[in-house]
Amino acid sequence: METLYLLIPISVGLVFLIGIAFWWSLRNGQFDDLEGPAYRILMDDDSTSAQLPVSESAVPPDTPPGEAAGSAAAANVRGS
Repeated sequence: METLYLLIPISVGLVFLIGIAFWWSLRNGQFDDLEGPAYRILMDDDSTSAQLPVSESAVPPDTPPGEAAGSAAAANVRGS
């Protein structure tokens, strides 16, 4: 019975705090646009002007594709 004297005021205080947080979110417009974020993630920009240019100096032109990243790893394995 003594634990109820502690748990009831704690639960009433918790409900009060949750009510304040909910009221604050309603007043600040947190629930105004429910569909916008769902559409925003689907409608991304696929234009080529938004893409970053690829640097050709990162891989020497005489290196075959696929060996640029593997050559450093293979050198570390061989101990060179």
